Amino acid sequence: MRARNPEADPVRYLPDVSPERIPRHIAIIMDGNGRWATQRGMPRQMGHVHGALRVRDVVEHAARLGVEVVTLYSFSLENWRRPTEEVEALMHLCLMYLDSEEPELVRRGIRFRVIGRRDGLPAEVVAGIARVEGSTASGTRGTLCIAINYGSRAEITDAVRALAADVQAGRLRPEEIDEAAIEARLYTAGLPDPDLLIRTGGEMRVSNYLLWQISYTELCVTPVLWPDYLPSHLEEAVRQFASRSRRFGAAKEGQSHA
Repeated sequence: MRARNPEADPVRYLPDVSPERIPRHIAIIMDGNGRWATQRGMPRQMGHVHGALRVRDVVEHAARLGVEVVTLYSFSLENWRRPTEEVEALMHLCLMYLDSEEPELVRRGIRFRVIGRRDGLPAEVVAGIARVEGSTASGTRGTLCIAINYGSRAEITDAVRALAADVQAGRLRPEEIDEAAIEARLYTAGLPDPDLLIRTGGEMRVSNYLLWQISYTELCVTPVLWPDYLPSHLEEAVRQFASRSRRFGAAKEGQSHA
């Protein structure tokens, strides 16, 4: 059953889509900030600034469409390899976002959650994340999940380590390890798997993002660079999703399994 969000009015914005066909969870790879800035003769950092401004519009419109969870790929473990000034700008943007969006998230009843390794992040970023997670913990109208210092292989590695520690401590027997046991130890524990993964910027790869969770997720890749991504683009992605038949490995009725 879907969470009740008074902001949601999918019929108004997508009258051609049944509300039951709206994805519960949308994950987004926000790609193209650097290219957007370079195309305009700006430093790459300015692309990230404009990309951050786009987040609120897209997240708020997702709520209006009835989406319960939005997970955004903000900063990967691999992003530490970028130039120092760009990394510093991204961390500063993260702090600015936390400060500016906290009151709005609280007002709208949106729970804020960060997935990824806290180790390695600047102390002020870790403190800001903890503060906003705490102040929004009682939100019941949806979840905004941000992947920071995140890599899916690292997430699975951490889950395996947690399982090994539980076995070693006698809290778990090896034969009790199943998919549910693994999922309970992933960063995304408690969240539904994404129904739809959107990648902006046109690249045809998932970039070490939610590898376990997207096993049966529908993919939508658009050439639109993230700073240019509008609510109308989100609506089109949802329309594409709603038009697809999700069989989760099963064949259509009357179709052979060969």
